[in-house]
Amino acid sequence: MSRQTTSHLLMIRPVQFAFNAQTAVNNAFQSTKDTNAQELALKEFDNFVTLLRKKGVDVTVVNDTAAPHTPDSIFPNNWISFHDDGSIVLYPMYAANRRQERKPHVLETLEKHFSIKHRIDLSAYENSNVFLEGTGSMVLDRENKIAYACLSQRTDAKVLNDFCARLGYTAQAFTATDANGFPIYHTNVMMCVADRYVIICLNSIADAAERKATVACIAKTNKAIIAITLDQMNHFAGNMLQVNNANGDTFLIMSSQAYKALTSEQVEAIEQYNAILHSSLDTIERNGGGSARCMMAEVFLPARS
Repeated sequence: MSRQTTSHLLMIRPVQFAFNAQTAVNNAFQSTKDTNAQELALKEFDNFVTLLRKKGVDVTVVNDTAAPHTPDSIFPNNWISFHDDGSIVLYPMYAANRRQERKPHVLETLEKHFSIKHRIDLSAYENSNVFLEGTGSMVLDRENKIAYACLSQRTDAKVLNDFCARLGYTAQAFTATDANGFPIYHTNVMMCVADRYVIICLNSIADAAERKATVACIAKTNKAIIAITLDQMNHFAGNMLQVNNANGDTFLIMSSQAYKALTSEQVEAIEQYNAILHSSLDTIERNGGGSARCMMAEVFLPARS
């Protein structure tokens, strides 16, 4: 049976992080163009990695390259995912400049430490203008092989079903919108699946039948539901990831903005299961429209001996 958490993460250190106009068309979380975004984001990135490593989480940091210019390279979980049978999956990306994030040196670095046995490349779907942006588009319950997905311009049902067929997952698809009725671009901003609980913004699933089906799906896995509000979701309180360290201690990782948005009751509910780690990612959130979870690609690959 697959594990839900890993102690190995891939993170891409930015060299030209910036507001990406190509993604802003359907990412309502992008709000600002900071002229010094790269400088500020680099500080936030390095502080975040230091925090994770201090807690015993193994982070493989790969520096991005200046050319081709990839302003969103700091979010690798959208173009690649790693699985415990040694598979990697490459995904079709909505923005043309994000497709260039699939840089060979990233995999070459990882292959020094981990064994890649099988590549599943879904990127050809870009030619048909349909997309599935990795564990942004899907929130995976790896133990129960369920792929939760809110359908959007970046999350296509056909590609989702292809992923599920190839990796033995069942899709739990629905539609989700923010307070303004705008489609939520990535599932991982409105929900997070941990080992014994799920954090989810149920209010974003407007259709009662879809909401009921999603709750029933979670209930079947015996995971507790910790509900967040639309306002909390806007502060990235759904964009979280549970990881473990080499000792097997588990942590829920989030940004400081997300942490501050939680009520004391929600913090208490989460801390019944694991400690919380948070780091300030304000620049990355404002300009990139993604947060802590988007910055970490979990590596489940077998380690090289």
